[in-house]
Amino acid sequence: MKKYTFLLFFLISGFFYSAFAQSGGKFAKWPEIKAYHAVMSQTFHPSETGNLEPIKKQSKDLLAKADALAKSVVPQEFSNKDVTAAVAKLAKDSKALDDLVQAKAKDEEITKALSGLHDTFHTIVEKCSPENHHHDDHSGHDHK
Repeated sequence: MKKYTFLLFFLISGFFYSAFAQSGGKFAKWPEIKAYHAVMSQTFHPSETGNLEPIKKQSKDLLAKADALAKSVVPQEFSNKDVTAAVAKLAKDSKALDDLVQAKAKDEEITKALSGLHDTFHTIVEKCSPENHHHDDHSGHDHK
């Protein structure tokens, strides 16, 4: 089972590395999502091994990046209602996570909130994939 978990992690990591590579990449036109990803990566991965110091030190920065992302203009190729909703959720939940950190909540609560943020971030990336685009102005029409 560990072998498959590692393989899945390796494949997902490769996808995100190529999507967020500094020189171009899928999100070259959306610097705010790249900035959010940088802090998410620095804080989430250590939490997987129980190290919450990075998120405890960077929760305000993660919140600032989430606010900037929420205020940013989503590039046309990624703009859809699912992305918009997930970005709004990310901003709201980043605030809730920062509130937990500032209140010195239990590590389990912080870990759970950070994991949820990570899932929401993955939702945004997935909804930005061409196969997930749904053009709102064509919904309900039968295109044969």
